[in-house]
Order: sequence, then structure tokens, then C-alpha cells
Amino acid sequence: MGRSAGPLTVLHRIGMLRPQAPHRMLAAGRELLTWGPGLPSGVHANAHRAPQQVAIADDAGETTWRELADDVDRLSAALRARAVGEGDAVAVLCRNHRFMVQTLVAAMQVGAKVLLLNTMASGRQLEELVQREGAVMVVLDEEFLGLCAPLDRDMLVLAWSDGGTELPTVSSLAAAHPAKRVRKPERHGQIIIFTSGTTGAPKGSRREEPKNLRPILTFFGAIPYEAGATVVVAAPLFHSWGLLNFGFGLIATPTYVMRRRFDPAQTVRDVAEHRASVLVAVPIMLQRMADLPDEATRGLDVSSLRITATSGSALAGDLAIRFMDRFTDSIYNFYGATETAWVTIASPDDLRAAPGTAGVPPRRTTVKVLGPDGQEVPPGETGVIHVGNDMPFGGYTDGRTKDFAGGLMSTGDVGHLDEAGRLFVSGRDDEMIVSGGENVFPRELEDALAEHPAVAEVVVTGVPDEQWGQTLAAYVVVRDGHELDHGGVVDHAKQHVARFAVPRHVVFLAELPRNPTGKVMRRELPPHV
Repeated sequence: MGRSAGPLTVLHRIGMLRPQAPHRMLAAGRELLTWGPGLPSGVHANAHRAPQQVAIADDAGETTWRELADDVDRLSAALRARAVGEGDAVAVLCRNHRFMVQTLVAAMQVGAKVLLLNTMASGRQLEELVQREGAVMVVLDEEFLGLCAPLDRDMLVLAWSDGGTELPTVSSLAAAHPAKRVRKPERHGQIIIFTSGTTGAPKGSRREEPKNLRPILTFFGAIPYEAGATVVVAAPLFHSWGLLNFGFGLIATPTYVMRRRFDPAQTVRDVAEHRASVLVAVPIMLQRMADLPDEATRGLDVSSLRITATSGSALAGDLAIRFMDRFTDSIYNFYGATETAWVTIASPDDLRAAPGTAGVPPRRTTVKVLGPDGQEVPPGETGVIHVGNDMPFGGYTDGRTKDFAGGLMSTGDVGHLDEAGRLFVSGRDDEMIVSGGENVFPRELEDALAEHPAVAEVVVTGVPDEQWGQTLAAYVVVRDGHELDHGGVVDHAKQHVARFAVPRHVVFLAELPRNPTGKVMRRELPPHV
């Protein structure tokens, strides 16, 4: 059993047990009973509970919960009019804004299958995914039209548009229909989130909406959202972390602040100007914020920030401390994946006490570290991390699934638990490097090099070596205003890691190739020689 608040405490904190006008409470409850937990019921329940509250503040301005629900209903009718219905695939290639939200909720409301595409997808990837998944419609921002040359233009609908094309838009389609709730589909909508594809082609991961409130209570039991919070969603909504916080957050009737593009200084301003209590981000965003010059944040009051919810890639221990020292003690680091949902969550206290920890399992979550024989290993010993929770994986769209042992799903990561039950992740099982007979995980060297004052970013990979089998190559981005050479990197490594973990090769880059969630695209790294 994880360390989390109990259900009654959570329900009160997110406003479900607080006094409300009876007619609003009954209308919101009717949505939940009729539609079940999910995006459509969440948006419409909030339209009853707080119709005039701002739902989304984005680059287009502000829209209330009532306006958002009406727009969703109009778009749902438009989708039905275009014969998009139960089981049909709708591909979505959008940045964070209200039109993406409208599309996502409306498609779920008619029982469609939503394909959330990465905004860094190539034209070839887009074409392959659309064909493979059988999409009948592609909703995209105007800036991505150049990727769609091979696609039938009759499939295309623009979400964010600057008016420079004759294609239909989400707004124009919705405007032709009344704001009337469509009938409930016989089968629930489904969301397909595509894995990061950092080492290979992205895979479609099925994710259905929760069938009850247990996953939501677990999430909010570990991350203390409050009713009516203002939430800055910097993480992309097409990624499981951004989507999870948006979808689960609906139950607390928040105000979401979102921008089409991440800018670290603008994000700090958004927190200050909107008095936001929650920031949803990925670690590379926190790094960019922590590295801002003092003049970029001077005079900005971010004391309202109680939760900085981060996930999507590894969070270096020194980054968590630097961010909290500069802003607020607010980081909740969520360790999980598209396939697993959550595994563990580290609180600010965890990160102060044990920098680099992935935290502890929340309620109703079982985490075990298993050895090669499939048996649980004692604290301190390394093995493969396995998890079980209330968000079961629906499998990949190509029919494959993950490995299971004793009813628990393998994360594919290797790590260990300490005596306090905190989890530490060493790296991917398939990233382990054997150098001179010693097992080495890149994460250990990455964390050590990240502490060097001249290192802005670093990633480590294994490369073939005739003498040692494999050796380590470090790809380093030098911090502005600093100097660093091969010898400086090696000398620092010798002081902090074992000799077999010292890099033989150092490559200096202007920036690391990353996807929008901050994960390094290792297959795009240049040769080490």
C-alpha cells in the first residue's frame, strides 16, 4: 500500500463533498451517472457546477466551462454529420489549445477512437500511422499542413488556423450545428497514445477511460490538487502526462492555462499572473526554467505554486533541488509510462531526503523488483521493476503487449528499492552496457556529469569496443558562459563514478535531439567519432 491520502480526504479536497447549489450538484451528478467517468462527463459536469468559471485560458483568450461544453456539443454533432462515429479513428496533430480539447472531447463523446500524434512526427510517420490505424479524419494545426501532402485533403480539418487556407476548421464545422447533447454511444471512445519512439518507431498504446473513480482517487491521493485550482499545462496534451493531468483534473473544476509553444519565461509569468497553484511539465521544461537568468523572473511572485507535477523522462536529483531552491518546494515526480500509467510518485520531501528517487507507490499500486528468476529481490539489489495498478494496459494496436510476471507488468526498467521503500531507477533494461564484464547503466554517469557546473545537458550511450566489448560515450551540451573539454569531462567522471563507468568518448553538441516531452532521441545522436 502506498503513502497517500484516504478517499474521503481526497473527495473533500477536490470539491466533491463541498456544499453546492442543489440543482448544480444534481445536474453534475446526472452527467457522471449517465456517461460514467471520462472527458465528456467531466466537461459537462463542470458546465453545470461552474458555468461562468474560466475553463481554458490560451493564446486565443479565455473560454468558460459553459462555452466549452457548448462548443463540444456542436462539434460532436458536426462529427456525426460527417459520419464519424463509434469505433472510427480520428487522428489529432495539435499543440495545446482549446480546439484540441474540443476535438478530443467531442470525438470521445461520439464513441470514436482518438489517435494522439506527436507534433514532431515526420510526414512519412504521419502517413503510415493514419493508414495503419485506419483514420477517417485528421484534425491538425495549420502549421502541420506541409506534412499532409500524401493524404486525401477531404480528410483534413484544421484546429488552430490563421485563416490562410480553404480547408474546414473545427470552429466552422461546429458553428453549423446547435449546442445540443448527442446521444450516448453504445461503446466508449478510446484514446491511442503513441510511445515516444526514442529508439524505434512509435507504437500505439490503447488507453480507455476509467470505469470508476478509483484511479482518480489514487492520483489525487498522492498529488494534492484542490478544487478550483488554476493549472498551467505546459506538458503536451498528446502525451500521456499532459493528458492524464487534464483528464483527471476535470473532477476538481480547475482553470487550465495553456500555450501552443513552451517558453520558460512565459511559463513563470503565467504562474505569477494567474496565481497558479499547479504546473504540469516535463523535466526538460523545469531545467529551462531553472536556467533562466535572474532578470527574466525578477519581480514575479510564484509563491502560489504548490504542485509542480512532472513526468515523461528521468528527473536528475540536482535539477529537482535547483528548481525548488529557486521557485517553491513543489515538485511531485511521477514515474510511469504510456503503458503502465503510474508506478511511483516522489513528493518534495522525498526529493529533498533522497535526490534522484522515483518515490513510493501510491494507494492500490503494487511495485516489485524481480530478479532473473522472477523472484522479488531484497532492498538494495537491482532487478526489473514490475507494477500493478487500477489503470490496466490495453495492449498495442498491433496486437502485442508487455511482459507480465505474477500478474504484474514489466516496466522494462531496472532499479532497486531502499529500506524506506523508495524506488530508484537505473535505466532501461535494454540500455544496460557490459564493459569489461561490468554492468553499467548510463543514468549513473548522466547524473554525475549533470552535477558539473559547466554541463547544461548530457546523455550517455554505449558504443562497441574491441577490447572492452562496450564503452561509454557522453554527449554533452556546455552551459552558456562556461568552457569544458574532453579532459574536464573525464576528470569529473573519475571523481564520481567507478572506473569502468568513465566515458572513453566525449562529443560536444549545441543541443541534444529531443522530442516534445523532453526525451532524448538516441537514434538521432551523431556518431561518437
